[in-house]
Amino acid sequence: MMQKLKRLVAPLSTVTLAVGLLAGAAYPAASAETPAGAMQNYVVLYKANGVSESSLKSVAAAGGTVVHSYPEIGVAIVKSDRAGFGPALKARDGSVQGAASTAALGVALGDSGADDAAQAPVAPGEPAPGNDNLSALQWDMDQIQAPAARALNGGSASVVVGDIDTGLDYTHPDLAPNVDFGKSVSCVGGVPNQSPSAWMDDNGHGTHTAGTIAAAKNGIGMVGVAPNVKIAGIKAGNADGFFYPEAIVCSFMWAAAQGIQVTNNSYFADPYLFNCKNDPEQRAIWEAERRAIRFAQQSGTTVVAAQGNFSDDLAHPTRDVMSPDNYTPVSREISNACAVVPVEVAGVIGVTANGNKGFKSYYSSYGVGSADVVAPGGDRRLQVTPAAVNGRVLSTWPASAPCAASLKVVDAGAAYCYLQGTSMASPHVAGIAALVVSTGVTNPGAVSARISGTADGVACPDTAMYAPFPSASNGAPQVCQGGTGNNGFYGKGQVNALRAIGG
Repeated sequence: MMQKLKRLVAPLSTVTLAVGLLAGAAYPAASAETPAGAMQNYVVLYKANGVSESSLKSVAAAGGTVVHSYPEIGVAIVKSDRAGFGPALKARDGSVQGAASTAALGVALGDSGADDAAQAPVAPGEPAPGNDNLSALQWDMDQIQAPAARALNGGSASVVVGDIDTGLDYTHPDLAPNVDFGKSVSCVGGVPNQSPSAWMDDNGHGTHTAGTIAAAKNGIGMVGVAPNVKIAGIKAGNADGFFYPEAIVCSFMWAAAQGIQVTNNSYFADPYLFNCKNDPEQRAIWEAERRAIRFAQQSGTTVVAAQGNFSDDLAHPTRDVMSPDNYTPVSREISNACAVVPVEVAGVIGVTANGNKGFKSYYSSYGVGSADVVAPGGDRRLQVTPAAVNGRVLSTWPASAPCAASLKVVDAGAAYCYLQGTSMASPHVAGIAALVVSTGVTNPGAVSARISGTADGVACPDTAMYAPFPSASNGAPQVCQGGTGNNGFYGKGQVNALRAIGG
């Protein structure tokens, strides 16, 4: 199985590899059927927002075991080794809207450990002026005026950002001061597990995004956008970088229960890049995840998400050559009935990536209606500058995770790594959202409006520069539609941390 973060989220080689697959690979039909005896997870979607006792009994009668249920949104996570479990459950229980298999992941039964938590009052943010040892390498922060913003307001310790990712290295000295152990969790497998060893980052990606959000102002290394806020590691991606539906649902329900004010989402939910609502299985996955995201938003959580790294126009999708990405992908025609989760869920702040010259990064997906703002994600091909010497974004990195010697920086024994991708852009916006919440603006809609309303408008560029980088999904050239105030490449413009906090 190919590691998904290397193909889709990890930013170093995404587009080159994806275009190669598009140009030369054959795609035999995928077989999502599970042989008898293979344990598999299912997302079971009910027609109403509730999971009745009789429905849980029907799961057992159909050959399944309930791993966890979320009656607030009418979703249950179930495991079964019975072939044909999904259709059998739907035939037995008329309240089931859909049952979608995800992947053969082992899960453990147990209490979630989560208690209902209302959004707590936000204490005023404190200034965090000055630089740390590697601040001169953080062109990305200068580009969005983050140092000037944190000199006025570096965030409040009563604000928590949930980084839904591959976990985080809570021993990293730039993260350790800000890690909220009480609100960190692993959701891999669909069951919340608060053991720190469970949500420790075994990939590196989550540690990188966490540093951009909230690396401490502590005299070493780098400084995050919001260095005074707390960061909760919500591990939804496994070591291979797959983010399965049961983990996504669990993560957003956890964020809601814990009163987490902001989540960063630098991934797309597997196993389908595009979930098509005219397919029963994909529709069940889409709806379960949408309900969980909506529940978190209604509970006060601002949701920020990366746009993707395939040079795709999400407003005009025509082909998906990458799904299901945990089996052999099948090239299929798609339409706007198909959407990427979480970035295309209503109310989610969609983020494209740019480089140090201010242009959209060559790999960044885009689209009118899905792109809300742009933030630094890096660009090693078109936007290498004296400030961005390799085009990429520097952030925290686990000492044990591989990082190319030419891209690795060490300060006071702590590791940092240069990466690029919309995965790197999204946490900049999540950090700004945390700063906005620290000013007392807590409603997700108001936070989103503040971020987009204070962004610096960017006009569409000359798209001739993107000719070597067509869509990895359908080979279409990259086209920017719209004006300076709102277009498919940049949304409302580049985020401005200083303006967002009223500076």
